[in-house]
Amino acid sequence: MAAVPLLLSVILCTHARADYLEACLAGLATQTRRDFEVLVVDSASPPAEAARIAALAARHGARLLRAGSPGLSLARNLGLGATRAPWVAYLDDDAVPQPDWAAALLATIGRLPESAAALGGRILPVWEAPLPPWWPAPLRGVLTIVEWEGFGQAGQDLPPGVEIYGANMAFATGPLRIVGGFPEALGRVGDRLLSGEEVEVVRRLRARGHTAFYDGTVTVRHSIQQERLRPGWLLSRLLWQGATDALRDRRKPRRGRDRALGAALRLAVQAPLLLWPDGSPALLRVRCSAAYNLGYLRGRLSPELAEIPP
Repeated sequence: MAAVPLLLSVILCTHARADYLEACLAGLATQTRRDFEVLVVDSASPPAEAARIAALAARHGARLLRAGSPGLSLARNLGLGATRAPWVAYLDDDAVPQPDWAAALLATIGRLPESAAALGGRILPVWEAPLPPWWPAPLRGVLTIVEWEGFGQAGQDLPPGVEIYGANMAFATGPLRIVGGFPEALGRVGDRLLSGEEVEVVRRLRARGHTAFYDGTVTVRHSIQQERLRPGWLLSRLLWQGATDALRDRRKPRRGRDRALGAALRLAVQAPLLLWPDGSPALLRVRCSAAYNLGYLRGRLSPELAEIPP
């Protein structure tokens, strides 16, 4: 009997989070459709955690790769280089796929037009603690939550706030390799919360004539850690979002100058708010704005943040 061709590689990137990884691997083990391989990329975990991750990968029959340096984009690219499948899916280590996740993903891929090179799915929250009442409603999305149940094409018919996010996304392997994978100047490394690498990849794919889609039937449940439900974490997340946007704007000199000037003018008024205690939820929306503006200026001016290749 001829071997069934490998259609999909599922890549799980992790750093010292074996407990979350175990739940994710268990979710993949209970899929109603199993014609995919699993690659676990250990992003430079300390020895004890690395041993636990290796044991988990072996127990679940996953291939194990190790990155010598930490960095989410670097780990994702290491997995991309190792896959043999025409499509590659990425799940966060703290996301657990629904039992029909792989079946829904592969069915949707089979219906996509030839131009399609990216597909995002629904990301439902699993709260490790209740969302605090002080959390600004417009900023719920920074917790990587996408609850829309529909189907649509990016740039055409997706509702506001519905994007392709790293907790649950898939790409055609060839086009993703052609655009260079994930830009390693972006993506999280430890407490450096730079983001936007998924947005950048989709932009590059679309610039080459590919299309990107979202399908709400492709669903995972994403743990929202209690440690993130603090004013200090939210302020830090907004600061790094500002830095991310500034890095991406460096390629557009006029836009970058205009936005940097606007951020500087706003921050001149908001600066006293930066002295507010991080643990206080008071005036949080405007303090988040101040943090974003500070981050934008840092991303615009800091020589320590690497340029994003075009």
